[in-house]
Amino acid sequence: MTITLNPSQLKEASNITISGSKSESNRLLLLKAIYPALSITNLSDSDDSEVMQKALNSKSDVIDIHHAGTAMRFLTAYFASQEGRTITLTGSDRMKERPIQILVDALRDLGAQIDYLENEGCPPLKITGSHLIKSKISLPANVSSQYISALMLVAPSLDQGLEITLQGQITSIPYIKMTLQLLHQIGVKGHFENQTIKVYPKGQMTPKTITVESDWSSASYFYSFVALSDIGTQITLSSYKESSLQGDSILANIYKEFGVQTTFLEDSIVLEKVEINLDEKHFDLVTCPDIAQTIAVTCLGLGIKCDLVGLHTLKIKETDRLEALKAEIKKLGGIVSVTDKSLHLESSTSLNSNIEIETYHDHRMAMAFAPLALKTTLKIKDAMVVTKSYKAFWDDLEIIGIALSK
Repeated sequence: MTITLNPSQLKEASNITISGSKSESNRLLLLKAIYPALSITNLSDSDDSEVMQKALNSKSDVIDIHHAGTAMRFLTAYFASQEGRTITLTGSDRMKERPIQILVDALRDLGAQIDYLENEGCPPLKITGSHLIKSKISLPANVSSQYISALMLVAPSLDQGLEITLQGQITSIPYIKMTLQLLHQIGVKGHFENQTIKVYPKGQMTPKTITVESDWSSASYFYSFVALSDIGTQITLSSYKESSLQGDSILANIYKEFGVQTTFLEDSIVLEKVEINLDEKHFDLVTCPDIAQTIAVTCLGLGIKCDLVGLHTLKIKETDRLEALKAEIKKLGGIVSVTDKSLHLESSTSLNSNIEIETYHDHRMAMAFAPLALKTTLKIKDAMVVTKSYKAFWDDLEIIGIALSK
């Protein structure tokens, strides 16, 4: 489905409720599979979390997780540690191109039995659940933090827990800390110091309920809308807290650079445009790469220069996000260049109109470009790809004042 976004102006004030964090939800769903006494509220309604739930409850020998990269990594570790069960874990054509060898090698070192069924280093995988005896592992830390989190999540179910030594620069540290904090919340002991993570074993747990905070990555698009709007515009988002586990909560600081003020209330945040700031922007997003697309498009919409670095993991997402950004920004008239880990955008005075934005099966491409509806007419192709993380996205845009047609 293609959705047309017509030039719009945001309502002066609006309220949106966003479902639980996909990152927190998927970690807690895996922990619930290990510890059934765990209850979860405000669970994400994203496709990825639904896929995760179905996979964990499936009795089938073949489990298809489609485009869900987090599920692929977490479930690889989970099924590798489930003694006595053999499954095939597969996904979409793009998923079969996404690397997983670092995680597979680590699990094999622990004693897991995993075979590649097509291309070496990529899904689909044949996993024969094993009793993982070893308790120490080393792996490169400069690719995806999800490999590390996957190992941390199964660690408390291992006889001796797990000590992970990280080699090289660590990517997305906030996501590792999120995993550790969620383990702490269910009573698992562990620590993360320098290049070493230690998670201790845990037997049964007493019944416990954890409420998932709303998704900060989803909030990023509303930050972009407010940044592109008139001074005084407000959007209230719930449910959020200042002491967030999510790395993308850095948005509150980053968007000060775009004149957006964040006010934390008891269980919500108020975004307000308070000033105009068109200075050139420089951001290192190594700890929060999922908001890179949003920030790049915000700069494009404001007509300002930016340099974004720390983006090496974007090459292995749902699409090559750097090349995808480059292609679509150029369509709109932007002057942009990328390397394998950075993006440079020149300032521009106007945007081309009636451009069709390709989404490349990537939910964040669709949502990141949507705020340009405040500046020009554009079409978003394969618009329902947003359901991967944010089912109500287009409905919520209408609530804040965006004119769109399906």
